Amino acid sequence: MSKLTLLIHCPDTSGIIATVTSYFHKHKGNIIYIDQYVDVENKIFFMRLECEFDHQINHDDFKDHFKRDIADPYNMSWYMFKAGSKLKMAIFVSKYDHCLYDILGRYRSGELEVEIPLIISNHKDLESIAISFDIPFYHIPILKNKKEEAEAQQLKLLQQENIDFIVLARYMQIVSEKLIKTFPNQIINIHHSFLPAFAGAKPYHFAYKRGVKIIGATCHYVTEELDAGPIIEQDITRISHSHSVKDLILKGRDLEKIVLARGIKLHLDRKTLVYNNKTIVFI
Repeated sequence: MSKLTLLIHCPDTSGIIATVTSYFHKHKGNIIYIDQYVDVENKIFFMRLECEFDHQINHDDFKDHFKRDIADPYNMSWYMFKAGSKLKMAIFVSKYDHCLYDILGRYRSGELEVEIPLIISNHKDLESIAISFDIPFYHIPILKNKKEEAEAQQLKLLQQENIDFIVLARYMQIVSEKLIKTFPNQIINIHHSFLPAFAGAKPYHFAYKRGVKIIGATCHYVTEELDAGPIIEQDITRISHSHSVKDLILKGRDLEKIVLARGIKLHLDRKTLVYNNKTIVFI
């Protein structure tokens, strides 16, 4: 048995769903999931489809025929993924450990179907955590006027391990343009606030001073514009005047862990599709 996941977006026109589903039916596939969305304002069609086959198919031939017969005539941007192989995820961290512990706990329990070949950090503080989970840890300090050298080391490691995507688990450095272009829409960040409100180094202190009634966390893809990438997942929790800054920080860290884990899972399940800095998330 084999299974394929298809993600597409293209100019909206009649007959797309019927054409795509007929193609899979013609190849004796059983569609087990399908969802679609039309951006009426921009006239763009989006779709996610999962199909199972009770026989082995030649994945390369199937893709070539799909491109020729359907994708090209409909001017599609499309991605077709074969089930079975795990993606390789690199984790970047600094000194905060809560997101790292959460990711590795979910990984060890089997909740995240992924490989983690390495953890990269600009500090040594969390090396013991990597050792306890038996994952290679690389300390690459970011020194003044030597950031390009550090990033060259990072890229070399990522390429050696054939990394598919990167998770910034509270990595307190701005990612370079070169790294972003090497991994477009493949770098996931967790931001410690409900973007775009209270962006910056001390969001909980600003929120406390403003007397806000909710705080949040935002998981997004990294782009060259800081904290402005396509949003994958967000969540909030309610607070009141009785909560201290410490309370807000603790609640915020819990949210960060949950929201980042959801974002990673959506990415692993091929449920996100980026278009014009907006993320279409299929549930």
